[in-house]
Amino acid sequence: RRAAARGRGRRCRSGPATAQRAAPRDVGDTAGLSELGAVWREASAAARAALAEPRFGPVARWADIGPYRLLTALPPQAPQDPAVAPLLAPAHRELARTAEVYLDHAGQAGRTATALGIHRQTLYYRLSRVEQLTGLDLDDGEDRLLLHMALKGARLA
Repeated sequence: RRAAARGRGRRCRSGPATAQRAAPRDVGDTAGLSELGAVWREASAAARAALAEPRFGPVARWADIGPYRLLTALPPQAPQDPAVAPLLAPAHRELARTAEVYLDHAGQAGRTATALGIHRQTLYYRLSRVEQLTGLDLDDGEDRLLLHMALKGARLA
């Protein structure tokens, strides 16, 4: 009984204890009026993520949008990183897609080539073009992070 009562109590939070811990919310969660602004921001961010990333479906949950929680906190028209800007030009759309799929697959060339339906040598050529265009080194973790977040952020714009 106590466990069931505690489970029911989690749906509606109030009082000073809740100010200390933030819990993920989705469309079905209830909140007090004092939390309405935060719930609205989270719902708006989840909706933006769902528009940018079809895999989230027509209705995205804040808890499920992963790194988009950070990206949606940026202004909608955040400036592009100067290193990544050339890659985001329409002429390089396929290179940008290749880089994003490569980074989504944790840099695993075999999985990336399969996902893109291309030969590994084609993948390596495209990745070298990405490095040439951006000046980034895909062997460097911070460069990979910058590129990945910039590509995901460009989807939100």
